[in-house]
Amino acid sequence: MASALAAKMGFTSLLRKQARNFNVRICTMESDMEFNCEAKWKGKDLFDFVCRTLGLRETWFFGLQYNIKDTVAWLKMEKKVLDQEVPKEEPITLYFLAKFYPENAEEELVQDITQHLFFLQVKKKILEEEIHCPPEASVLLASYAVHAKYEDYDPSVHKPGFLAKEELLPKRVINLYQMTAEMWEERITACYAEHRGKTRDEAEMEYLKIAQDLDMYGINFFLIRNKKGTDLLLGVDALGLHIYEPDNRLTPKCSFPWNEIRNISYSDKEFTIQPVDKKTSVFKFNSSRLRVNKLILQLCIGNHDLFVRRRRVNSLEVQQMKSQAREERARKQVERQRLQKEKKLREEAERARDELKRRLIQLQDEAHMANDALLRTEQTADLLAEKAQIAEEEAKLLAQKAAEAETEMQRMKATAIRGQEERRLMEQKMLEAEMLALKMAEESERRAKEAELLKLDLQEARESERRAKHKLLEITSRMSFPCIPPLPLYILMPPDLSFSKENLSFEFKDTDMKRLSMEIEKEKVEYMEKSKHLQEQLNELKTEIESLKMKERETPLDVIHNQNTEQGTSKHSNFKKVAISSAACMGRRS
Repeated sequence: MASALAAKMGFTSLLRKQARNFNVRICTMESDMEFNCEAKWKGKDLFDFVCRTLGLRETWFFGLQYNIKDTVAWLKMEKKVLDQEVPKEEPITLYFLAKFYPENAEEELVQDITQHLFFLQVKKKILEEEIHCPPEASVLLASYAVHAKYEDYDPSVHKPGFLAKEELLPKRVINLYQMTAEMWEERITACYAEHRGKTRDEAEMEYLKIAQDLDMYGINFFLIRNKKGTDLLLGVDALGLHIYEPDNRLTPKCSFPWNEIRNISYSDKEFTIQPVDKKTSVFKFNSSRLRVNKLILQLCIGNHDLFVRRRRVNSLEVQQMKSQAREERARKQVERQRLQKEKKLREEAERARDELKRRLIQLQDEAHMANDALLRTEQTADLLAEKAQIAEEEAKLLAQKAAEAETEMQRMKATAIRGQEERRLMEQKMLEAEMLALKMAEESERRAKEAELLKLDLQEARESERRAKHKLLEITSRMSFPCIPPLPLYILMPPDLSFSKENLSFEFKDTDMKRLSMEIEKEKVEYMEKSKHLQEQLNELKTEIESLKMKERETPLDVIHNQNTEQGTSKHSNFKKVAISSAACMGRRS
């Protein structure tokens, strides 16, 4: 029970302890780090912790910055972190940046890490055009930035296009010229090749030495107004305060060096700069925002302190750091010289080795060539002997072939004589074939004419047959339908028949009558067969579609047709019935 209570109390205390901690994300120019901090930590505790983590001893240049509304602020060292206006969301994001800039980077920056962080921050400001940089200086700075990343230029490694993905120039400079990316790379590479032998630290220092001479380097700008209400810009840097026109951040209208300023103060929104020289008038300006006023005052105090500090004897810590830095640089220089000497010796040894290899390969090639020449000579001798033997054999074969050719020539002459005889016979046969073809053509024309005559005779015979049929039908109709009134004689009389009213006589031969009767009978049989076949097709089709029939959509005519079909009546049967009834009627009338 006691152990459970103790465990519960320990868990409660742990939760209470965890609740007093908060998480912070520190963003440097090189990487991001996250820490778990105690709630009681002040700004200095967090700042010192970050500096120890980075191994940074030149802490007076840096600070922890955070965003607040539409401006920025620096973490105060004497106040608790959570009591300041830092973001409330965890992890709290703070930026570890250079707050104050050195007057002379080469003399003041001691540690390599300090120099590297300054290099990265200044490079970012130049690329983002927060620091104005002329085009020619941009190219030179870009070449040092490339050297700091890739070290010595090596044409075999750094081939055209190796800077394609690098951001090295401000967009303003790129847009200022009609130059392709390849043309910019060519110019940067030309400068980069001249920096051979420099280390990364030396290249970064050269970058900072060029950048610190730029007009906007290390200056923090703020919008202010003078007593007349004119908009101006206040610039705060390591050398003093500068007043600018709003549209000209390069050339100040006036400047106040730190050694000429006795006091800076502000009351509410009004700042007062009191010069050391009492004859010089006091300069006053207004800034509308309280946070900005506090930031201006922080930067003025910090830069003024560093300005005074630079002009005093360095502290023991700084002297120790510089001594260590000099010793480290000397050691690095000796090490670099040793490495360069070893590299030079190695390169010379490699060149000698390459020369020996080249000479060995050359001698081996010459030996191979001599062996090949000797082998070719031996092969040539063997080939000549073989060729002599082959030539002798070929001479024998040629003599044999000459004899065979003579024999073949005699045979061909005999064959040619026989061929001439055969050709003569063939020509004779061709002449006979041509004569025969002419005769056949004449015979064909004659037969064609006969065929035409036969065709005309056939047409006349058919015409006679038609007339005979017509006559027979007339006779039959007159004999079968006596009740029909006789037609006029000029209608019934064919052109080739002659008769009189008193005596009607037809001149038909028996053979014509038989032939006509047979043809009529044959036509009747064919008609009956065709009618039967057609009826069968209709019945079959009707059976196939009967299952798909919708009787409710039948018209009255469809009904009548179905009834007639069932009763077996048709168009011809109705016609016969009508004809018989008409004949009967005519008979009764007669």
